[in-house]
Amino acid sequence: MQVIVIVILVGLVGGTAVGLQGPLSSMIGQRLGVLESIFIVHIGGAIFSAIPLLLAQGGKLAQWRSVPWYALGAGVLGLVVIGAINYTIPHSGATTTVILVVIGQIIISLLIDHFGLFGTEVRQIDFTRLLGIAIVFVGVWLVIR
Repeated sequence: MQVIVIVILVGLVGGTAVGLQGPLSSMIGQRLGVLESIFIVHIGGAIFSAIPLLLAQGGKLAQWRSVPWYALGAGVLGLVVIGAINYTIPHSGATTTVILVVIGQIIISLLIDHFGLFGTEVRQIDFTRLLGIAIVFVGVWLVIR
């Protein structure tokens, strides 16, 4: 039972970070430009992740070649996320933007689970999962209409 509480709390912290990152990076994008915002956000992340990595004497970074080549594209996806957020927030607001990002995450996550992609455990799409997602979509529609 305690593990699920920790999982929920960590997930909420991550969601809070996404909710804050969007408006902050959009603020940079509106004042400096989308590419500048993407650069600043990623340089800031690189610097702040480099500090504990240096303290850990590089950790397992030397083993980067063991990672599948396509997984190294995760950084490019981060560029897409920041770019999309920078574009969407000024046009539709923070709430709608975050909801759209979450919908995209739900759809791709459902497919990843269903097919067991990228080493995830297979979790078939079934009626219960579809019902849950349908309820989420109704909530999304109520918020962004």
